[in-house]
Amino acid sequence: MESVAAVFAGTAFALFGAALLIWTGARAVHRAPVLHGVSPVASTALTTLFGVVFLAVGVWCFTLV
Repeated sequence: MESVAAVFAGTAFALFGAALLIWTGARAVHRAPVLHGVSPVASTALTTLFGVVFLAVGVWCFTLV
């Protein structure tokens, strides 16, 4: 039963992290602002960092299965 929760959490984290990385990459390629009102370098770096962290947490959840 606990493995079902780990799979669900891993899927949610991995999908969100991957989507965040894809969205950030698309914004950066088009030179569009990632976050309005903030430095473009800082917002891109912070969003990329959070995308990688969420993806890593998702992979870690899958290792608990």
